[in-house]
Amino acid sequence: MPTNQPPYDHRSRSIAGCIALITGAASGMGRATAHLFAREGAKVALTDLTKEGVDAVAEEIAEARASDPSIGETFTLAMDVSKLDAIQSGIKAVTDHFGGLDILVNNAGFSAWAPIDDADEYERQWGRSIDAMLTAHQRTIRTSLPFLRKSSNPRIINIASTEGLGATPGNTAYVAAKHGVIGITRGFACDLGPEGITVNCICPGAIRTGITERISEEHKTIFAKRRVALKKYGHPEDIANGVLSFALPSASYITGTALPVDGGLTIRNA
Repeated sequence: MPTNQPPYDHRSRSIAGCIALITGAASGMGRATAHLFAREGAKVALTDLTKEGVDAVAEEIAEARASDPSIGETFTLAMDVSKLDAIQSGIKAVTDHFGGLDILVNNAGFSAWAPIDDADEYERQWGRSIDAMLTAHQRTIRTSLPFLRKSSNPRIINIASTEGLGATPGNTAYVAAKHGVIGITRGFACDLGPEGITVNCICPGAIRTGITERISEEHKTIFAKRRVALKKYGHPEDIANGVLSFALPSASYITGTALPVDGGLTIRNA
């Protein structure tokens, strides 16, 4: 019998009381998802490479919680998702602190551009990309399974990319990792479907994050007008709302889905 709260209700559109773990939560889409989940009343564990980054986000949430007690509490820790022992000890710390786990959001990621003819840099970016943006996902999922199996609302949401649906020159390591994220999302959805654990992923398009900071506003505008149906870049909050949709109890019959949240980037032929 599931032990985590709240009691399961497949019609519910609330994650209040659920326990969520978000990787890469110090900035961008992870930070936005942490804020949104906490506002929705979830208990949120924030992880990133350094504790300082997630502590700053937790402080922001705590300030809001001071005037609104319905906002969920947070727990922070440093967790290098490229290392199995860090994942294992991190998930143990989270589940020891909160008493379980309902929602896993695999968000940690980074830019990985490398020229194909630069052998050393290419090999370096390939290794770190696959380790931290693909292998890490399956490790966090498998490590979390004993706790998700006890949950009344077990949800896994992976952050892929529109680069998992296409490709950009010079970005092959990242492209390969994100194609792989869609693959393991579908594979785990089949593996875990009989247990009622849903596995979905979001494919962000042109979003204003640290990865796109280096692109000038002029070129952002040119790209958006040329390629994006909505003619603009999105914001981290757009991704967070997509993640929330998959995390809801009412999303219990959605699994194995790769949802582009891209302003219509992937539907345009010209």
